[in-house]
Amino acid sequence: MDELVQSDRETLEEVLRMRGHRVSVARRLVLMALFAAEGPVTAEQIAAGVDGLPPSDVTSIYRNLEMLEQQGLVYHLHLGYGPRHYRLVGPDERCSLVCERCQRVDTAAFSDLDDARAAISGPTGYRTNFMHYPIVGVCPACTARESTASPQGSE
Repeated sequence: MDELVQSDRETLEEVLRMRGHRVSVARRLVLMALFAAEGPVTAEQIAAGVDGLPPSDVTSIYRNLEMLEQQGLVYHLHLGYGPRHYRLVGPDERCSLVCERCQRVDTAAFSDLDDARAAISGPTGYRTNFMHYPIVGVCPACTARESTASPQGSE
C-alpha cells in the first residue's frame, strides 16, 4: 500500500478504481488540490480554488475528503482552533508545529521526534504519533523577538 500512496494523482485515482470507487470530476479536483497545496489545507480553501483550480461546492469537498480519508489516502489534522486541515498520506509523513504567538505552522519529520516519543513512552507506556494534533510552542522568530525585547520596568 505505501508504494501506491502519494506517488502521483493518477496512481491514487487507479487505487480508488481498484477499490470500486468512481473517480468523479469533483473527486479529481480534490486530489489535484491536495497535490497542488504546499501543506495542509482546509475544505474551504479547496472549495475556493487552490492554485488556479476552479471553485467547488464545499459540501462536495467535505464528502470527498471523508471518503479519501476512509480509504487511507488522506488524513486530517487540527492546527489549533478552526476547521480541520487535510493532506495526502505519504512516505514523507511530517508532524505539525504551531506557534502559539504568531500562528506560524512548520513541520518536522517524525524521525526528528524519536527522542520526544521515547520520553513519553518510557514513563507512560503510550505510543505517540504527533499526527492528528500539532505540537504547540513558540517558533524561533518569536523566541528571538522575545529575547531581544528590552525588559520593561527593570532598572
